[in-house]
Amino acid sequence: MIEAAPITTIMRALADPTRRAVFERIANADEITVVELTRGSGVTQGAISQHLKSLKQAGLVTERPEGRNVYYRAQPAGLEPLVAWMNHYGVFWRERFADLRTLLKEIDP
Repeated sequence: MIEAAPITTIMRALADPTRRAVFERIANADEITVVELTRGSGVTQGAISQHLKSLKQAGLVTERPEGRNVYYRAQPAGLEPLVAWMNHYGVFWRERFADLRTLLKEIDP
């Protein structure tokens, strides 16, 4: 079975809609600063920084300081525990649906 702690941390990080939007903006950019993330978001820079802290703790983003700026980049490997968990349950449901299909064919050929 997949380890629960990393998955829980990732799910908690992505459960918040604002944090998820921040992550999506980071994922769609090569690199992006807090100032750029704040611009047009309707969220304060302090709130963006808190969301970034949660995303970093979950292993979903990395940071690269350069002078007065800190650049954020999505960390695709951070999603691997979640993807593995989803794949595990994908197999589970595919098997159940196949069993249901077989049962329905037996009931009503």
